[in-house]
Amino acid sequence: MEEPNSERIITPMPKSLVEALDNYRFETRAPSRAEAIRRLIQLGLEAAKSDDGKD
Repeated sequence: MEEPNSERIITPMPKSLVEALDNYRFETRAPSRAEAIRRLIQLGLEAAKSDDGKD
């Protein structure tokens, strides 16, 4: 789901992380690497938000 004023972010990653990303992409049938990255970021942000008060 792309917003009208989306920004492109270029981030170098180790090969092992790219392989894990591609595995996630194929397991979840994400249409592209970019979509898989967006989904994982969203999941991470939601998890971080729910963990904020649990120290």
